[in-house]
Amino acid sequence: MSARRSPSPQPKPLRRHPINTHLSSGPRPVLVVDFGAQYAQLIARRVREARVYSEIVPHSITAAEVAAKNPVGIVLSGGPASVYAEGAPSLDPAIYELGVPMLGICYGFQDMARALGGTVAHTGTSEYGATDATLLDTSAVLLAGQSSEQNVWMSHGDSVTEAPAGFTVLARTDATPVAAFADDARQFYGVQWHPEVKHSDFGQRVLENFLHRAAGIAEDWNPGHVIADQVAAIRAQVGTGKVICGLSGGVDSAVAAALVHEAVGDQLVCVFVDHGLLRQDERRQVEEDYVAATGVRLVTVDAEEQFLSALAGVTDPEQKRKIIGREFIRTFEQAQAALIAEAQEADGDPIKYLVQGTLYPDVVESGGGSGTATIKSHHNVGGLPDDLTFELVEPLRTLFKDEVRAIGRELGLPETIVGRQPFPGPGLGIRIVGEVTAERLDLLRAADAIAREELTAAGLDGEIWQCPVVLLADVRSVGVQGDGRTYGHPIVLRPVSSEDAMTADWTRLPYDVLARISNRITNQVPGVNRVVLDVTSKPPGTIEWE
Repeated sequence: MSARRSPSPQPKPLRRHPINTHLSSGPRPVLVVDFGAQYAQLIARRVREARVYSEIVPHSITAAEVAAKNPVGIVLSGGPASVYAEGAPSLDPAIYELGVPMLGICYGFQDMARALGGTVAHTGTSEYGATDATLLDTSAVLLAGQSSEQNVWMSHGDSVTEAPAGFTVLARTDATPVAAFADDARQFYGVQWHPEVKHSDFGQRVLENFLHRAAGIAEDWNPGHVIADQVAAIRAQVGTGKVICGLSGGVDSAVAAALVHEAVGDQLVCVFVDHGLLRQDERRQVEEDYVAATGVRLVTVDAEEQFLSALAGVTDPEQKRKIIGREFIRTFEQAQAALIAEAQEADGDPIKYLVQGTLYPDVVESGGGSGTATIKSHHNVGGLPDDLTFELVEPLRTLFKDEVRAIGRELGLPETIVGRQPFPGPGLGIRIVGEVTAERLDLLRAADAIAREELTAAGLDGEIWQCPVVLLADVRSVGVQGDGRTYGHPIVLRPVSSEDAMTADWTRLPYDVLARISNRITNQVPGVNRVVLDVTSKPPGTIEWE
């Protein structure tokens, strides 16, 4: 491993917005009760989109604890369990007696129905993904301003078959007789579908109707509150200590670094690890673009040999992620020692704080929710080593990508940074299905560069969330090139549309663009004789293959 300082171009000062770090106690919250859902934080973010402050609380919260928070509303999340299963999570019944407006979603809808005397049953018919729903009363406060026939996003096996006494049934589907209900007198509402998911036609309208029309909550929350809260939290955590940030060049780490720089200034040094798993020209872009935009000191560490050696022979994706997470930390520890030695501070305070651009999707997919299933361990969450010596600073840990972009713009970062498409921290290491080798990385880099060039030339960068290009290294197929038989690898194109990475759909790219990408890859990348298109939504697939 070797480290060097980046070039020192004239920095462009960030456009700083006035930030009030001396907030009052803040607005009364809407509490999102987490029943172990993959989408609990997404619900909280959708509430914030409606300019209402939200907090996530565990399903084990008591009525007394809820009362102490003085909420203006409560939303019950979905969850993976059956309400009748042994040990299934359930809301403290006394919470229903607090007089707080409440909305149940999916599992939360079923738990509300069961707790208040309705019937929930396993009917043998499940609904997953896009589902047609019929609204029975579009004048109802929860469904106002919506079409009587609409497409909603479902994910359930059990169904409410009978609403509790006092409730009016508001919607149904072919498989679900009670798909929404309301008790206006007690301000209790529920839907079987997921309104927090953008694929539900009127999902945000359902949430806003509950918040503003049913519960009467004012619109008084904005991203400036997030910035102010995080700047104050970072200063409280770090004090006068020195901080290093793992800068990848992506949106998340760039905005995290900008937030920390806003809070502690020159106490921050950014470290960029070239782990050999980068896309073509990635290193140059990081070194030039970010330093020029911010003026933050950047140290580049060459660690390709270290990472490839650690990954040799490994094919399991979970093991890959954990190895990459471990090696990142080992690299930062070496950078820490080098920076201390450089400043001749061996007898002074150690650099003990490490900034990461961890987002909530990373946390929740790594099993970081209340009873949430582990989908895959992200290198910066579940992949961290047990003997970590740094204290982590993660100012974006409760946020989603579009919120992060909004905060970056608020902080004055240029669009070339905040508008970049996502790229995973483990890089191309998790886009090779099979062992990671230098030769396979070169092959994938070439294919990825072609795909990105063609998508940019077609003006499609703003229409897709990202387009992972995947090498199926352990798969070969027969082809014919140059009148001869080939036995090459397939390349997978995975264009997806999303707003938050929690759900996604495959992007319908024009056929002529797909044809150009395929022709160039098979003609220009030796060892590839087939290009295929992934047309899977999330769920059931994830955006990355590994």
